[in-house]
Amino acid sequence: MGKKIMYKSDIEIARENQMEDIRIIAEKAGVLEDELELYGKYKAKVNDGIFNRLADEKDGKLILVTAITPTPAGEGKTTTTVGLSDGMKKIGKNVMVALREPSMGPVFGMKGGAAGGGYAQIVPMEDINLHFTGDMHAIGAANNLLAAMIDNHIKHGNKLDIDGRQISWKRCMDMNDRQLRFIVDGLGGKANGSPREDGFDITVASEIMAILCLADGIEDLKERLGNIVVARTFSGDEVKARDLNAHGAMTVLLKDAIKPNLVQTLEKTPAFVHGGPFANIAHGCNSVMATKLALKLADYVVTEAGFAADLGAEKFLDIKCRKAGLAPSAVVIVATVRALKNHGGVAKADLNEENLDALKKGMPNLMRHVDNIKNVYGLPCVVAINAFPTDTERELKLVEEECEKLGVKVALSTVWEKGGEGGVKLAEEVVRLCEEPNDFRFAYEDNLSIKDKIEAVAKKVYRADGVNLHDGVEAELERLESLGYGNLPICIAKTQYSFSDKPHLVGAPTGFSIDVKKVKLSAGAGFVVVYTGEIMTMPGLPVKPAAESIDIVDGEIVGLF
Repeated sequence: MGKKIMYKSDIEIARENQMEDIRIIAEKAGVLEDELELYGKYKAKVNDGIFNRLADEKDGKLILVTAITPTPAGEGKTTTTVGLSDGMKKIGKNVMVALREPSMGPVFGMKGGAAGGGYAQIVPMEDINLHFTGDMHAIGAANNLLAAMIDNHIKHGNKLDIDGRQISWKRCMDMNDRQLRFIVDGLGGKANGSPREDGFDITVASEIMAILCLADGIEDLKERLGNIVVARTFSGDEVKARDLNAHGAMTVLLKDAIKPNLVQTLEKTPAFVHGGPFANIAHGCNSVMATKLALKLADYVVTEAGFAADLGAEKFLDIKCRKAGLAPSAVVIVATVRALKNHGGVAKADLNEENLDALKKGMPNLMRHVDNIKNVYGLPCVVAINAFPTDTERELKLVEEECEKLGVKVALSTVWEKGGEGGVKLAEEVVRLCEEPNDFRFAYEDNLSIKDKIEAVAKKVYRADGVNLHDGVEAELERLESLGYGNLPICIAKTQYSFSDKPHLVGAPTGFSIDVKKVKLSAGAGFVVVYTGEIMTMPGLPVKPAAESIDIVDGEIVGLF
């Protein structure tokens, strides 16, 4: 038997790294010291003044990192994003990375940490994965203040005539807790409120998270918060946050959270980490403010969107880019040989063995994502193979040959093991792609009906045969259209494990329809949420949560990935 190679954990690698003072990182990025609000030596927020100073600066080029459909084998999208930015720095490019903030739900649940991995990480990883600069807590506080003001208004006379059975606004917390999905509250007599069915969402699924990430400043934030629809009256009229005079106080709670957070990679590349909506139940992108600021400061900005290209990339392109006036110059699609074999039917335990037949069966998943980016959205792309030691030459050659059939190059990425040096080849191809002409377009236009937009994404991106609207959905779509919301983009809540809304249909399934269970207006965020399949907005913990392995020993955190 060969000698087993022992690898350091992500937290060990991060802890051995000597971080640079964030003021030096800021200076290198072009941020002035009086534009920084320090959170210790290695974290800072960037205040509003910088946007005015840089308003006339030319924007850099935007690079989106996305991936194939997730599998238990893992893909390494964030790791690739960080390693690519370090690789671009290695070849002399002025680059920044812009990422989402991790939610503590997955950190203590199934995934563990979410700040990259190996030698391609953002740091300080413990802080980023836990409380960071308090943005998540501020979003939760603003969300729950609004919930409290709704029930308080009803308790003290209900002048707005709110129907307690039609309150759509839920409380939230940044933790996985299935016990809180469906609850009854207001028990204990008249003094303690009115009993009603209620529930919690995880904070990253709150509309306020989406609003924070799509707002372009404090005034826009307040306007959007005021537009949140929280309930209906007994006569069916909408009740908004501004009707309760809640949006001003909510904005106060978010006045610091809206400022982008500046940190660094292990190789001292400046990184904005700001906002964190999930991509299967929200729009899955970091904040517009952080992305736009990075584009003013750097020649190249590398960002990612959650889960696979049918979720995060679709929403990045059809929601974020549409609303913020952004246009990517290139797209990176991350895949692993192991994950493709998993899509081809190989069990996780057997993925280390060469299996060309299974790899070929799994390749259509990657090909469909590539085809969508190239032909639905009109963008140039490269496939980044996140390398594993078990990958064989024949397997890597097969992936390359299949991608060449669609006119797409493959770059082997070894950033987990080698950091930026392992991302140089990918960086060179991305720089080349950024100079190519592209024909960026959306999957649907604003003037289509909401139903037609749903069908456009289902048929063009998922490759479904059609859409089935469950009872009440058609009527709700007509109601939203009549109220003037028909021009909004859609945000489809769907399983991340399949192109379809059925998690077991892996690979590149055909012959299926998308079941739309309900639709919900997010007027503040500016989109209509479309719920498909069995999607939950409050996750639960797994059989063995990551929390069981996380501890503090002699003052140091252990087990955090």
